[in-house]
Amino acid sequence: MDLPAPTPDVPDGPLPPYAARLNAPQREAVLTTEGPVLMLAGAGTGKTAALTARLAHLIATRRAWPSEILCVTFTNKAAREMRERVGQHIGPAVEGMPWLGTFHSVAAKMLRRHAELVGLQSNFTILDTDDQLRVLKQLIVADGLDEKRWPARQLAGLIDGWKNRGLNPADLNAADSEAYANGRGQHFYALYQERLKALNACDFGDLLLHVLNIFRTQRDVLDHYRQRFKYILVDEYQDTNQVQYLWLRLLAQERKNICVVGDDDQSIYSWRGAEVANILRFERDFPGTHVVRLEQNYRSTPHILAAASGLIAANSERLGKTLWTEFTGGDKVKTIGVWDGPEEARRIGEEIERLEREGAPLDQVAILVRAQYQTREIEDRFIQIGLNYRIIGGFRFYERAEIRDLLAYLRVIAQPADDLAFERIHNQPKRGLGAKTLEKMHQHAHRTGLPLAAAALQLADSDELPTRAAATIAALMRQFLHWREQAETLSPAELLRLVIDQSGYETMLKAERSAESAGRLENLSELARAMEEYATLADFLDHVSLVMDNDARDDGEKVTIMTMHAAKGLEFDHVFLPGWEEGVFPSQRALDEGGLASLEEERRLGYVAITRARRRCTILHAANRRIYGQWTSSIPSRFISELPADHIEQETTMTGGASLWRANWSETEDPFAHVARDRPDRAQARGPGWQRALATGYETRPARVPENHRSAASFAAKARTDIAIGQRVFHDKFGYGTVTDQEGNKLEIAFEHAGTKRVIDSFVKPV
Repeated sequence: MDLPAPTPDVPDGPLPPYAARLNAPQREAVLTTEGPVLMLAGAGTGKTAALTARLAHLIATRRAWPSEILCVTFTNKAAREMRERVGQHIGPAVEGMPWLGTFHSVAAKMLRRHAELVGLQSNFTILDTDDQLRVLKQLIVADGLDEKRWPARQLAGLIDGWKNRGLNPADLNAADSEAYANGRGQHFYALYQERLKALNACDFGDLLLHVLNIFRTQRDVLDHYRQRFKYILVDEYQDTNQVQYLWLRLLAQERKNICVVGDDDQSIYSWRGAEVANILRFERDFPGTHVVRLEQNYRSTPHILAAASGLIAANSERLGKTLWTEFTGGDKVKTIGVWDGPEEARRIGEEIERLEREGAPLDQVAILVRAQYQTREIEDRFIQIGLNYRIIGGFRFYERAEIRDLLAYLRVIAQPADDLAFERIHNQPKRGLGAKTLEKMHQHAHRTGLPLAAAALQLADSDELPTRAAATIAALMRQFLHWREQAETLSPAELLRLVIDQSGYETMLKAERSAESAGRLENLSELARAMEEYATLADFLDHVSLVMDNDARDDGEKVTIMTMHAAKGLEFDHVFLPGWEEGVFPSQRALDEGGLASLEEERRLGYVAITRARRRCTILHAANRRIYGQWTSSIPSRFISELPADHIEQETTMTGGASLWRANWSETEDPFAHVARDRPDRAQARGPGWQRALATGYETRPARVPENHRSAASFAAKARTDIAIGQRVFHDKFGYGTVTDQEGNKLEIAFEHAGTKRVIDSFVKPV
């Protein structure tokens, strides 16, 4: 029989300070202390304030001692913030809360107390990712499997997924086992767990899985914790995976005093095991649940909230709530249609410079992308105009490991004496050229005065190296010779694609079969696309050097660039959302892998992205993207059509539609001739995709790009003749300065207020 829903316990007399400052629904969540409570907290609705006030209330009213409350979060940062806030309410008593922490820290504490029940000692070691991969590689090699074909990283990802689902080796079905080495997944999972026990170690996935196994098999231990924890509080419940869900449900089933805080509309982490179903079925798991909806938003304008609410309303699997605010006014959410990716980057740069002129701090401006590869054009544009930026949750495009690896290959092709580049990639992908071989190469290079690559080739012709290492080096040197010959006839982008293929780098990433490796492949595709703008390999490498040099010099306020996933929990005054086109967002890869469920998660991701904005939100979409060397017509994301029209301001640099297309051009003139004449690089867009672009509402005429806004590539071979060392010049971003050095079209300028910068000469004017 279902129990009646809990009701708020309103105290006699005035409310305590921690409750008095809350709004009515927040107070309701704080004062409803007994029984299951589901706090549905929309974006920006003050859920942390309500959760910490509830925790303080349980202690202040002596319903439980601090040690009798289990409170779990997902990050150490969230746990620290909660401890600090509770301490502000109840003082030193917060120090007596040993069970306030992340899922993994709490589970580790439990496991150390009962380690012997799963075959470990209490001083067990928790392995990091590198240690985990090393153990798996040892097992794979010892079992006679080819680690290159079946990488340890792929197996590690599978095992982590199985542990997130609460599965032990014996629990795997045939389909799970088939995912690795033609049906040997279960075999290697079992070997791995046995090896960890022999090492008296566990990985992070084991912390929860081992405790769950103990709870399932040792009823006395489970009863002990059920009696200990009078109240359970869980933050970000929509992000729980299966093993966390099972662990919590076992602990809470007896007292049922569990309060979970979350937002089903912000569940965006299925790729790392989170299951939105956990929060959707909470009321079924705990009959009589009291549901409190926090809907008053303290962050965003009414237009932003209405746009986000209209978008998420298209999802069917949700509990439902409507955000509102007491704020009034504000700008509508703006959607901007542009011709292509470069114009999108240019437009974002212009908008941010306008905001900066109006006094907006750059630290309050963010660009949120669906995939990391999208940042490359934006970064290049910002470098050109001198706009400071930071990448959060990852590296700048040219600093990412896979990009640096391929740049190193290109540097060795262009300059065989580049020892640093050769050292980076001599064994990447793995070729069996380990530390000892590298040391011998360095020693020989030092003795002979030869570059490292030449010394390696000489060693390969001697008896100084083992036969296998010598043969590998000789083969690698033949590859570089072949690539140098190809560089004379291939474009830089074509050369890069050849190197990615023939070096084995692409094969290595594909073999990993993970979301991370897929993203790295996307980054390499974007690198090739970036190189299409350059006539020679030397031009491109010079451009990268300039970018990296400016990166090192940047200081002061910066625009934030990050993925939508990384932005969850953050907020900014001004948010730009580029790439809202079908295939980019929603991600085609996600839709192919997850169907309707992934579509709904992509929509939740859009909801999260929009609600990061406090004052302004700008969505951009391009009619064309260049993919694998070909211009591809794009259509706006379906999510744009789902935004409520009353709260959207549409803008496009192309007026769109066949009738407007005809009105803008004479009947006797081929409208595409303007594209071919003004931007020859875009002429490839004509074809089947051209009509598709027209049908989706884009005019054929591209926005004319002012000379000082074109890509640096356009000027790579054109050094200015009207500028010389000692010349006084003006730069739109850095102001007045004096040229101190000149190399081709690159200038070093001592600016009066910005210090010394390296810039391309087309961005300055002589004065």
